[in-house]
This record gives sequence, C-alpha cells and structure tokens, in this order.
Amino acid sequence: MTMKTEILPKVLLLLPAIVFADFLFMTLLGCLTNLLGFEDDFYCGLYCVIGKGILLLSALIFVYLLLSKTNKNRFFHKNVKTS
Repeated sequence: MTMKTEILPKVLLLLPAIVFADFLFMTLLGCLTNLLGFEDDFYCGLYCVIGKGILLLSALIFVYLLLSKTNKNRFFHKNVKTS
C-alpha cells in the first residue's frame, strides 16, 4: 500500500468520527451544565477552555493515529529489496 492509500481511509473515516465525538461530548456537557443552572460566565470562560482543550487533544490523537502506522511501515521495511 502506498502512503496515500493508507492515509485516505483514516482521513475519510477517522477524522469525522473524532469530530462527531467532540461535538457530542461538548453538546452533552453544555446541556448538563445548563440543567444544573450554570450562568453565562461559565460558557464564556471555562466551557470555552474545555472545548479548546478537547479539540487540541483530538487533533493530537488524530495526528498520532495518522502517522503511527505510516512511520512504522517506513522504518521496518527500509532494507527490503524490490524485484
């Protein structure tokens, strides 16, 4: 498999799944905090910081998953002779 064919399914399947999970988590967190009676200060402060942290963590996980198998294949098959 070439590098492009390894990356394409990850980008088309994994990235939307991660973005949807982030959206679902932040929506549930927002609904829960609204039911608990949090005020506008929470949504303008801590909620935004949590959202940025979740998105940063998701981006790091996606990059790691994107590059982990690609780099393993490149390093393990460095000395293989082609026919």
